[in-house]
Amino acid sequence: MSRYAPTIAVIGGGFSGTALAAHLLRRGRPGRVLLINRFGPMGRGVAYGTSLEAHVLNVPAGGMSALPEDRDHFVRWARTRDDSIRPDTFVSRRVYGEYLEAVLREAEHHAPRAARLERLVAVARDVEIRPDGESAEVVFAGARIAADFIVLALGNYSPANPAAVGGEFYDTARYVRDPWVRGSLDVIRPGESVLMLGTGLTMMDIALDLAGRGVKLPLFAVSRHGLLPREHRERGADAAEPLPAGFEGPPRSVARYARLLRRHAAARAAAGVDWRDVVAAVRAVAPSLWLGLTQEERSRFLRHLRPWWDVHRHRAAPATAKAIERMLVSGDLSVRAARVLGYRPIANEVEVTLRPRGSAEVVRVHVDRVVNCTGPSTDVRRVGDPLLEALLGRKLMRPDPLALGVETAADGALLDASGRPSRVLYLVGPLLKADYWEATAVPELRRHAARLAERLLP
Repeated sequence: MSRYAPTIAVIGGGFSGTALAAHLLRRGRPGRVLLINRFGPMGRGVAYGTSLEAHVLNVPAGGMSALPEDRDHFVRWARTRDDSIRPDTFVSRRVYGEYLEAVLREAEHHAPRAARLERLVAVARDVEIRPDGESAEVVFAGARIAADFIVLALGNYSPANPAAVGGEFYDTARYVRDPWVRGSLDVIRPGESVLMLGTGLTMMDIALDLAGRGVKLPLFAVSRHGLLPREHRERGADAAEPLPAGFEGPPRSVARYARLLRRHAAARAAAGVDWRDVVAAVRAVAPSLWLGLTQEERSRFLRHLRPWWDVHRHRAAPATAKAIERMLVSGDLSVRAARVLGYRPIANEVEVTLRPRGSAEVVRVHVDRVVNCTGPSTDVRRVGDPLLEALLGRKLMRPDPLALGVETAADGALLDASGRPSRVLYLVGPLLKADYWEATAVPELRRHAARLAERLLP
């Protein structure tokens, strides 16, 4: 196939796929961009498909532009709908989904005639590389489409089922594996009691949703550490603080980084600096720090520091945090630090056995439903996507040994099982976490999308 006017198949219509398609069109080069989405509307995906107004972005509007070169793009667009929106406003996710659709339409409208966009609602099941290794075909049920480049922009997958005795419970109607699947919470009836697995941002959103549905209170939430996301500041954006001299240098160890960061944060707090600014400084260099860590050090971070990083880095919007705080104070929400050991169905409910953190004893709670709020799975060997299974079976993809996603080359090309970069297959989106750690939020994802668009259409 011709690389002068290539066909680029982008599989995934969430943020990463939509942003990449828009950036490709904005390049102004001849070519055909095929945006393939299994869900329907482009730009929605899981995150922005909600219709609940209480579900707001976890980043202020000023940080949510889809265009890295125009940081105020989203704020300007949002103000055409509501002139009260400011850079520090936390806008609803539904509105942001509409914004992504608008970005794509605008890019399509201004693209030259030789650059065209095609939208396709379908499920890609396989990719077959042609013998010359220079192009491939995307395989669907009963159809194939040829492309010069294929980009996986697959977004987030359903949470993994935690290991526990009585795991067959996960196959029953009393368990909701993915609360973001449209209609999945409708099985929970008013007056039923609910245990939520996980205490992060997903739990906060789902707790507010369930409370509005009239379920039995209190709601219960459990995670190994029982940590809740910290709150974003009410006003103003994070301003990255200078890090200590030599912080990014050797020795590259998690223990050293943690020690220096605690000391630095304490010193800056004494000087009146908000801790959020220190976190912003670390976030800016997190990809380079991650790339410099050995697999052993990365594993150490995941075991010991990840929960603490997550609650400080992935913060809740002020309105969400305050609503959850009111539920905690009133007793409408109970959060526990414990490990789930097992499940035992009893009549019309389920008995969940927990071991509280730091205790050898176990406790048992009886609830009507269990909802998994642990967050998206990144283990591509177990998410159950037929496309990923096909790519793994063909050895066209190398999963990260720590189950954080997929390994890629510096330009985003997939590495095959032998570590060779593909000339056809590329990756953008959260599965880049394996290589960059910070690959789940808009500021990072938009840079990855713009960079890959430049690589594919130079």
